[in-house]
Order: sequence, then C-alpha cells, then structure tokens
Amino acid sequence: MKYEIKKLERKDWPPLLEEINQLPKKLLYVGKIPDWERKLLCIVGARKNTSYGKEAVETFIEGLKNYPITIVSGLALGIDSIAHRAALKNNLPTIAVPGSGLSLDVLHPQSHTRLAEEIVEKGGTLLNEFDSEFKATQWSFPQRNRIMAGMSHATLVIEAEKKSGTLITARLATEYNRDVLALPGSIFNTTSQGPHMLIRLGATPIRDSDDLLEALHLENDESASAKSQSDEEKYFDCSEKEMLIIKLLIEPLPRDEILRQANLEHQISVGETQTLLSLLELKCLIKETLGEIRLS
Repeated sequence: MKYEIKKLERKDWPPLLEEINQLPKKLLYVGKIPDWERKLLCIVGARKNTSYGKEAVETFIEGLKNYPITIVSGLALGIDSIAHRAALKNNLPTIAVPGSGLSLDVLHPQSHTRLAEEIVEKGGTLLNEFDSEFKATQWSFPQRNRIMAGMSHATLVIEAEKKSGTLITARLATEYNRDVLALPGSIFNTTSQGPHMLIRLGATPIRDSDDLLEALHLENDESASAKSQSDEEKYFDCSEKEMLIIKLLIEPLPRDEILRQANLEHQISVGETQTLLSLLELKCLIKETLGEIRLS
C-alpha cells in the first residue's frame, strides 16, 4: 500500500474518541481506515524497557492472535515499537499514534520510519492530529496520549517509572472511564514503580493473555467451547421461555430490568417472568445477590 497522508472524515473517526474532552480539530492518517468494531488495546511503557517487559508484551500479544483486537501504541522507542512489531508478527492490526507529523521526513523517531512503512504495508494505520510536516516537541507527546487513551477500550502499562509520560496515558484513560491494566514487576526494578502504583490505585494486574481477554470482555476459545458443552447439559430440562430468561442474563441485571426486557423483547408478562425466575432459582441456575440476578 502506498504511503499517502489523508484526512480522516469525521464519520470514520474512532467512536470512543468522540466521548473525550478536547477533541482534535482534525485527524490525519496513513494506511487503512481501521475496523472500529474490534477491541482497541493501547499498550504503552518505558522507552528503556527490560527484557522482562519485552518478553511480557510479546507473550501477551501472541496469546491474542485470532481475536478481534487491534493494538494501539505510540511508535516510540522501547515498549511501543515492541508492541507494534509483535502485532505485525501475529497478524493483528496495529495503529501507531506518533508525537510528530506523519510525513516520513519528520516522523519521530526517525529510526522507526521503516516500522511505520511496514505497519501500513500490512494493513495497519498511522493516525494523529498534527500537520504532516510537524516536528515533535516536548508537549506533543502528552497531547497525542489523549488520542491513544481516548480511542482505546483499555490501556495496558507494561513498564514505567513513577514520573513518566506513560503514566499520563494511564491517567487520561482513567479520566475517560476506560480500563487501566498493568504488568506487575520486580520490586527491585524502578520501571515497576509506575505499574505497581497503578495497581494500588485500582488498575487490573495482568498476568497473561487470558487476563487481557477478560479485561476486554472477550471469551477465550477454550472457555467458549467448554461452556458450550456444559450449557447443553446444564439447561437440558429448561423450557423455551426459561431459556429466553437465561439469555437475558448474559450480564447480571436487576429484577426490574429483567421484567422490563422480558416483556418488551419477548412479550412475557410480569407475573409469568416472576414465576420463571422462581423456577430457575429452584433449579439453582440463577441467584440474586446485591440487588442483581445472575447466572449460577
């Protein structure tokens, strides 16, 4: 694919980005317009990464192969470039959001111009709000971080010192009500200080790709297969209407919401739904806790 810088029409912007404050005035891109139906995982970390951080990124991304996930990062040295390259290796789309213009003459860092071209050649995207020939400045990196955090469903921090630009992305993700994830590390390594601080503040610790799939609300193939087999056994004696209630409970719901949805979507009366819920509870297939009904 030719390396050509274009303006991204507003109708093609990342849907989640529309939710943030301080929207960019424009977005430019090179490559393919991404499929925004996929889950976007932003991966950021130290420019001076450790071998542990590199191995963690590569292992995590290898485990995400064949899932509807796009890897977002900043094309920087260290963890960013490792994430982009691991995505390319595992045939996952990747979006780079550099802190400079998208022209190869000014792209930052210059050592990653070939990586940028490879991202485009393999169906990925370079994207940001800066003029094509804009040269990176100290403030342009925090500015682009809001786009990375805003467009992504979750942000994973691999390695970062307590005071680093990486933590700006994590803070913005929190402000935008996105999930923040962090890789636990050695207590003796300064690049573990940032992730450990985030975990103390409520970030989700990530141990493997299954943790990532769970954080992105995706079911891993093995679990889906096992669940499918067990569901056939579990619900073998349920009536058609009982199964309609079961399907409503993909996520826990308050009783009133179940009554509303059953009536609205399946024309089941409130009284009949209450009876169905009681029967399912007697069969130990559902339970009510903290004001919500969920599958057992």
